[in-house]
Amino acid sequence: MNVSSFRLIPLLLLTLTPLRLGADDSARPILEWQYVFPFDEQHNHAPGIVECPNGDILVSWYRGSGERQADDVAVWGARLRKGTRHWSQPFVMADRPGFPDCNTCMMIDSRKRLWLFWPTILANTWESCITNVRISSRYTDDGPPKWDRQDVILLKPKADYFTKQYRRLLEAAIQRYHDQLTDELRREIDVVQTRLDDTLYQRLGWQPRCKPTVLPSGRILLPLYSDTYSVSIMAISDDEGKTWRASQPLLGLGNIQPIVLRRSDGTLVAYMRENGITGKIRVCQSTDDGEHWGEVTSSSLPNPGAGIDAVRLANGHWVLVYNDSATSRHRLAVALSDDEGRTWKWKRLLENDRQGRFHYPAVIQAADGAIHAVYSYHVPQGKTMKHVRFTESWIRQEDTRP
Repeated sequence: MNVSSFRLIPLLLLTLTPLRLGADDSARPILEWQYVFPFDEQHNHAPGIVECPNGDILVSWYRGSGERQADDVAVWGARLRKGTRHWSQPFVMADRPGFPDCNTCMMIDSRKRLWLFWPTILANTWESCITNVRISSRYTDDGPPKWDRQDVILLKPKADYFTKQYRRLLEAAIQRYHDQLTDELRREIDVVQTRLDDTLYQRLGWQPRCKPTVLPSGRILLPLYSDTYSVSIMAISDDEGKTWRASQPLLGLGNIQPIVLRRSDGTLVAYMRENGITGKIRVCQSTDDGEHWGEVTSSSLPNPGAGIDAVRLANGHWVLVYNDSATSRHRLAVALSDDEGRTWKWKRLLENDRQGRFHYPAVIQAADGAIHAVYSYHVPQGKTMKHVRFTESWIRQEDTRP
C-alpha cells in the first residue's frame, strides 16, 4: 500500500477517409484518430463530448496557465462536422474573467438542447468551486453555441451523512492505518474532521467530471464530487434541469469523479476514480434511481488516481475507458462488458507510452454505432485533445501490446 496516496483532501493529423457506418458495418474492427488542435503549451485538460442531432461531434475542455496558480483558465470547444476529417478552430464556450473555469461535461437532452456543465474556481482551490450550467438550442453554426440560459447548481447535502456516517468511516480508517499515518496525513485528517461540521464546506466544492445520466423516467443524474471530502454525490433533477437537489453522498474515503450506468433491471452502477489507497476503480450501486447508495467497494480494474468514463451501448454492452495501471497515466485502455459490468472480458490499449500522460477520457456512442472517445493527450511536444473512433469489434480483437 502506498500510504502517501491516502489523501483525504485532496505532428500530424491522421487524414483517413471518413468512416460511414451503416447498420451492417458497425461490427467492422476500425480505429481512427485525430488531434483536435495542434500541440499547445498551456494546460489543456478534462474534455467532454457529444454527438449533435445533425451528426457533428462537439468537444469541450479547459485551457489556461493552471487553475491552481492562474485565473486565465476558460472552457474551450471545437467541432467536427459530419463527414469531414478536420476539427474546427477552437473557440471559447465559457469564461468568467478573473476566475478559472475547469472540468467540462455535456449532454443533448430530449428536446435536442445542448447542456454544458463546468465549475468555476473561486479561490484557486478545488474546495472553493461552484458548478455552472449553460443551455443552448442554437449550437450547430460555426463558432461557439449561442446560449439561451445560464445558472449555478447549488446543493444542500444532508448534514447527517457528514457528521455521522462519514465520521464513522474516517475513524475506522484511522484505527486501521494508525501506525502508518505520517504527521502530515494526521494534520490533513484533523482538517477534514473539522470540515465535517462546516455547512459552507458541505455546500461548496461539488464539481462535475463525467456526463449526466438520464433515466427512463426523465430524471437527470449529474454526477459530482468533492475534493474537500474525497467523496461523490448526485445532483438530481426531476423537472428537466430547472431545479436540483442532492442525493445521499457516496462515501468511500477516496471515491471521486463518478460515471453512472443503468442495468436492465434498473440498478444504477457508479464507477469512480480512486483517490485513496486501493489502486482500483471504485464501485457503488443504487436501487432507487440514485436517491440512496450502498457500500463503496473496489472493482478488479486498476486506477492510478485518474478520471474514467463509460457508456452503455445500444446493444446493452458496456464500454469503460480508464488508465490501465495503478501507478501511472501512460496506459489508456478501453474495456468491454457483455454482462452489465459484472465482468470485463475484453480490453484494448488506446495508448501505452511512458513519455506521455493520456487521461481524463470522455466516451459516447454515435447514432451510426461507432464509439467516440476524447482524452487529454500530454506528451513532450505539448498538450492537445485526442479524438478516437472505433467499434466494438475493434475492442474484441486481440491486443498483443505489453
